[in-house]
Amino acid sequence: MTLLSFTTRRAGSRLALVLLAFCSVAMARDLDQDEALRLRQQGVILPLEQLLQQALDRYPEAKLLEAELEEKHDIYIYEVELLTTEGVVRELDLDAATGRLLKDKED
Repeated sequence: MTLLSFTTRRAGSRLALVLLAFCSVAMARDLDQDEALRLRQQGVILPLEQLLQQALDRYPEAKLLEAELEEKHDIYIYEVELLTTEGVVRELDLDAATGRLLKDKED
């Protein structure tokens, strides 16, 4: 394999990763309050209050910064941002149907 071939292959791999990351982000869709209410009334998702309490139980005395309902890859996800007492912003993703914690990372 020549150096040019190797370099071209690496560049192609990087492009594929960038496109994959872009497509993953592009696949997420924010739901408005009417959609969220309809899904809640149909029993598809749990009440936001219940999952907010779960998030706040994880970080006692944290302050809620933002909460939104998204659809990613046909899964409804509550994305919750909290400001902890240590001044750290945490982003939690919770499965809106089950309440299962999907992600907890420093933002």
